[in-house]
Amino acid sequence: MSEDLKKLEKKIGYKFQNFSLLGQAMMHSSYTNEKHLEKYYCNERLEFLGDAVLELISSEYLYLESPKVSEGELTKTRASMVCEPALAFCARDINLGSYLLLGKGEEATGGRHRESITSDALEALIGAIYLDGGFTNAKEFIHRFILTDLENKKLFFDSKTILQEIVQAKLDEGISYRLVKEEGPDHNKAFFVEVLVGDRSLGLGKGRTKKAAEQEAAYKAILELKKEK
Repeated sequence: MSEDLKKLEKKIGYKFQNFSLLGQAMMHSSYTNEKHLEKYYCNERLEFLGDAVLELISSEYLYLESPKVSEGELTKTRASMVCEPALAFCARDINLGSYLLLGKGEEATGGRHRESITSDALEALIGAIYLDGGFTNAKEFIHRFILTDLENKKLFFDSKTILQEIVQAKLDEGISYRLVKEEGPDHNKAFFVEVLVGDRSLGLGKGRTKKAAEQEAAYKAILELKKEK
């Protein structure tokens, strides 16, 4: 496992002085339960800390980037930037799920790809970096891996709404989503959904829920329509 974690260090560009903090950040409670370790060994305390660090740094970022935007709007934007799906999206970018220590049951039911688990692990990683290297290193990590490409992320999270707006403005056709197939057992299912504009297929999405698959399909459709401009 330590070899894997060294790869993770390389990927994020931060070398831990206290390497055990990185191991703890990747330790899910299902693993500590299975190994009969004390509850506080898992990554939940680091997640608690990382959540607060992330909130402060994302608040500062928005405050400086949007000097004329009201407190209410800033709060709304911050909430969408650091919500579970957004953090899981960022965790996927660095394949964080593959470095997690999970219990056998959690592993078997697809825990490595579960958004609640990967988003928590990302916050735990922020907490670990903050404890190990201080505020500046944590800020650097957050700016590099979370506060980047926000426009594209917004496009992804609001894809169904944005697609609706594009189609209403430019094309006089309806949008429909069609379930193409389902794969896997009930506890670890994958859904494949196609989005149709009129009778034209514009994107195929895959997700652990129908809603997530629809979102990805809509995102692909937007990219396709942008290419056609």
